[in-house]
Amino acid sequence: MATSVRRTTLTLPAAPVGPAGPLPAVRTLGDVHRVELSEDLDLPPDMARQLRYAPLDSLLPESVRDGYGRTRADTALDALVIENDRLRATVLPGLGGRVHSLHHKPTGRELLYRNPVLQPANFALNGAWFSGGIEWNIGATGHTTLSCAPVHAATVPAPDGGEMLRLWEWERLRDLPFQVDLWLPEGSDFLCVGVRIRNPHLNAVPAYWWSNIAVPEDEHTRVLAPADAAWHFGYEHRLRRIPVPESDGADRTYPLRSEFPADHFYDIPDGDRRWIASLDGSGHGLVHTSTDTLRGRKLFLWGAGRAGRRWQQWLTEPGTGGYAEIQAGLARTQLEHVRLDGGAEFAWLEAYGPLAADPAAVHGTDWAAARREVGDRLEAALPRAEVDAAFAAWRPHADLEPKETLAIGSGWGALERARTGHDLPGTPFAESTIGPEQRPWLALLHTGDFPREAGVPTAPLVSAPWRDLLESAPPGLATDYHLGIAQWHAGDRAQAVRSWERALAHGTDCRPLYCLAVAEETEGETARAAQRYAEALACVPDDETGPEHTAPLLPALVRAAVPALLAAGRADEAAAALDRIPAAARTNGRFALLTAQVALARGDAPAARAVFDRGFEVPDLREGDETLSDTWYAIADRLTAGTGPVTPAVQAKARAEHPLPERYEFRMREIPLRADAVD
Repeated sequence: MATSVRRTTLTLPAAPVGPAGPLPAVRTLGDVHRVELSEDLDLPPDMARQLRYAPLDSLLPESVRDGYGRTRADTALDALVIENDRLRATVLPGLGGRVHSLHHKPTGRELLYRNPVLQPANFALNGAWFSGGIEWNIGATGHTTLSCAPVHAATVPAPDGGEMLRLWEWERLRDLPFQVDLWLPEGSDFLCVGVRIRNPHLNAVPAYWWSNIAVPEDEHTRVLAPADAAWHFGYEHRLRRIPVPESDGADRTYPLRSEFPADHFYDIPDGDRRWIASLDGSGHGLVHTSTDTLRGRKLFLWGAGRAGRRWQQWLTEPGTGGYAEIQAGLARTQLEHVRLDGGAEFAWLEAYGPLAADPAAVHGTDWAAARREVGDRLEAALPRAEVDAAFAAWRPHADLEPKETLAIGSGWGALERARTGHDLPGTPFAESTIGPEQRPWLALLHTGDFPREAGVPTAPLVSAPWRDLLESAPPGLATDYHLGIAQWHAGDRAQAVRSWERALAHGTDCRPLYCLAVAEETEGETARAAQRYAEALACVPDDETGPEHTAPLLPALVRAAVPALLAAGRADEAAAALDRIPAAARTNGRFALLTAQVALARGDAPAARAVFDRGFEVPDLREGDETLSDTWYAIADRLTAGTGPVTPAVQAKARAEHPLPERYEFRMREIPLRADAVD
C-alpha cells in the first residue's frame, strides 16, 4: 500500500482564532528571544556571524492575531490524511499545515503529543499559536506567523509512484515561498518530508527553518541526540555551552529534571549523522533524522516547576499529559538566521518514525552507550544512505505541478507573482486566490493608486518595490498611511512620521494617530505619546462597527492607550478609556488586568487586589511575559508598605504575606527581589 491521501474532518474542542488585529504592527517586537552575548563566550565563527545576522525587529507586514479567547466548543476542522499500511498522518491545512497525529498501525502507538483541544495562545511571532503535533517554522526566530493560518495543499505524484501531499505558502516576513512534501513509501515505518525554501529575488535574504515536534512527556521520557555538549538558552537571555547529559547537578536529557523552561541546542559534530529521539521508559518513542542540510537539533523542556506546569495546563486542559519539543533546524540554534542568496534555495529531506531500543541502554548511566544504542537502532531501521537516496529521488518531483487541489491558502503569493512574474514550478500561486486583503494592492499595482471606495486597506505591504509604488501614487489617506508604515519598517522614522501627518490632512483616522503615538513612545516622549493616544481614542465612536473580517478598533486602541496614559500620569483618562469598552469585550481578562493597574495607579491598592481576587484570565498572555506577577507584587508591595516607601524588606514581607496564586504563575525564570526598591 503506497501513500494515499484523502480528505476528512477532525472535531476538537476549539477556541476560535478570531480575526487579525485592526492596528498595524509598528511596535518593536518583544525580547523573548533576545540573546546577550558575553565577550568571554567562545563561539564558532559561523555561529557568531549568524547570531548577529538580520534579527527580526518588526512583525511587519504581518498583523497581530490576538482575537481569540479561552471558551472552547466542539469544532469541525478540515483535515487531510496520508496513509500507508504502517503509518497514518493527519494534517490540518487550515492551521499552518500542522501534522496533528502520526499513528503507527502495527503497535497502535501515537508517536506525537496530540493535543486533545485547540487552544490558541500567544507564542507565535504574531500571536496565535497552539501546541501539539509537528509544525513548520519559517521566517524568523520563534513560532511562524502561519501557525494558525491556512496554507495551500494538493496531491502530487510521489517518488515511489504513490501520492504525495504538498503544502506551500508565501512567507511574508522574509518574502520567501516554501513547500513541504509528505509521503509514506510502501511498507515504510517512516514519514518522508521533503522541504524547499526558494529565494526568487535578486538580493540575498535571511532564512530560518525549524521543524518542531511535540512528544509525550513523563518522568521516564529521555531525549537523545549524538552530542556531548549543547548550547543552553533560557529566559534570562544568556547563551552558554553545557555538557550533555549532566549539567548543574542534573541529567537534563530528562525534561522533568529541570525546574524552569529552557532550550538545549545539541552540538552535533560535523560529519555525524543528524538525529534526535524521544523515548519512554520502555525504550519506545519517536526518532527524527534528516539529510545534513538540516543541521541543528534541539530539546525544549517546560521543566517541573510551578510555572512550567501552569503553562502546560494553559495550552490544553487539566488532566492531560504534558509534552516536550524536539526540533531540527537550518542552524545550530534558533537564534541564528542563515543567508540565502538570490536565486538560490535550501532543500532537504526529513524522516519521522517509531523507534524501539533497549531500555537498559537508553536509560543507563553510560551516555555514550545510550547514544550508540539509539544510533544503531536507527541505522538498522532507516539507514543513512537510504535517507540520502530518498532525497535524491524526491528532488525531480519537487517541481511537479499539483494534481488535485485540497486546500487554499492566502493570496499573498499570487499578488507577488503578479508583481514580479516569478516562475515557481511546483508551487502555483493562482490569481484566483487573491482575496479582499490583496485586491486594493493589486489595483495599486495595475493603476498606480488605491481604489477610493476601498477605504484604508488593513493589511500593509512594506518591501522596497511596494514602497516605491506608494511613493509614486497620488497622495491620499490610504497611500500616505501605508507609505508611512513602509518607511517605518525600512528604518526611515522621520519620513514615516511626516507621511502619517500628511495622511491626517486627507481625513481623520485613528490608525495614523496610533502610528504617531507609537513613534513618540519609541523616542521616549511619554507625554506626547499619551496625547496622541488620547486623540486616536477620540476618533473612534463608542458604537463603532466595521467589516466582519476586521476586529473592532476601540478595544485594540484602549489596550494600547491605557499603559501609555498611565506612564504619563493620566490615570483618570486611562480609567475613562476603560469605561468605553463595550460589555461584550469586557469579558477579556486583558481589560481586568488593565483595570487593576489603573486602580493601583490611582492609589487604590485594595480595589486593584479585588480584581485579582475575583479572578481573570488573560487569553493572549505572551510567552515570557511577567506582567501578571509584576502587577500582583506591585499591589502586594503597596498593601504592605501603606503610605511608606517600598524597600527590600517590604518586598520580602509582601511576598511572604501575599504569595502569588498558582493561577497567575507564568514566570519562566527565577526572579530575585530588587535590591534597589524604593518608592
